[in-house]
Order: sequence, then structure tokens, then C-alpha cells
Amino acid sequence: MKHQRHFDTRETTQREGVQIWKMILDIDRNVRLLDCDIVTEEQRAGISDRSNAAYPILARMLATRRDNLKDTMTALAQRLANLDQAEG
Repeated sequence: MKHQRHFDTRETTQREGVQIWKMILDIDRNVRLLDCDIVTEEQRAGISDRSNAAYPILARMLATRRDNLKDTMTALAQRLANLDQAEG
């Protein structure tokens, strides 16, 4: 008869929570870097109004990437909250 290893779900949940928290911190750092890059590009072009047709394409692309990362952070934070509720 084979013995199956039983995993401690609390330990697994905690490990997953730590991994999610690290991802959130890493993404937040990237968001801050993108914010700096966007400001730099806007200053270079002399245009900071996103509705302006002359707004730099690079700044638009960076802003879209930043916004997507913020959405990802929100989803990860929700996942972390769900883990906390499941553990509690």
C-alpha cells in the first residue's frame, strides 16, 4: 500500500499568501518605475494631456501597461484577501 503525503493546507495557504504579497510588491515597484517613465516622456514632449492628439505614443503605451499592472495588483490583493478569509 502506498502512503500518500498529506499537505498542511494552512502552510500551503501561508506560502501562497507570501508569494502573492511578493508579486504585489514587485508589480508596485514596476508601476512606480512606469510612472517615472511616463512623466519623463511627457516632459520630453512638453505635453501631459492624454486627450491631446500630440500626446506621445510611448507615454500612452506605458500608461496602458501601468494601468494593466494596477488591475493585476487589484486582482492579486483580492486573491490575498480571499486566502485570509479562508484561513481565518
